[in-house]
Amino acid sequence: MTLPWAPGPAAQQPPARPVVMAAELKVRGLRHVPGFLRQSLKVRGRARRAPGALGVTLRAAPLERTFWVLSSWSDREALDAFVRSGTHRRAMTALRPAMEHSAFATWDAEGAAEPGWDEARRRLAASR
Repeated sequence: MTLPWAPGPAAQQPPARPVVMAAELKVRGLRHVPGFLRQSLKVRGRARRAPGALGVTLRAAPLERTFWVLSSWSDREALDAFVRSGTHRRAMTALRPAMEHSAFATWDAEGAAEPGWDEARRRLAASR
C-alpha cells in the first residue's frame, strides 16, 4: 500500500536543492502494526502542514511489519524543526518499544522534482 505524494505548504515555491528524508521502520510483531499505522498517519498529516514541507508519502507492507516514509523539505532546518515537533516526538516516544529496526537517509536533491522510491531504497541500503 502506498499513499500518494501529498504536497506541503512549501511546494508552491520549492528551492533549487530541497532536502529529502527517507525512513524504513519495522515493528517487532504484527500486533504493533495497527498502532504504528495510526501514529504514522497522524505524523504524515502533520508533516503535510508543517512549515517548509514540500511533500510526503508513506508506503506500508503490514504483513512484513515494515513502513517507509519519503518526504522533501525546503531545508534542513525545516526538517529538523518537524522532527522536534510535538506530534513527531510523541509518536517516536510512544512507538520506541515496538520498534525492531529503523534506518534513515537524508540528502540534498538535485532540483525540485518529487523524490522517487528507487533512490530512497538505494540511499537507505547505503545507510545500513
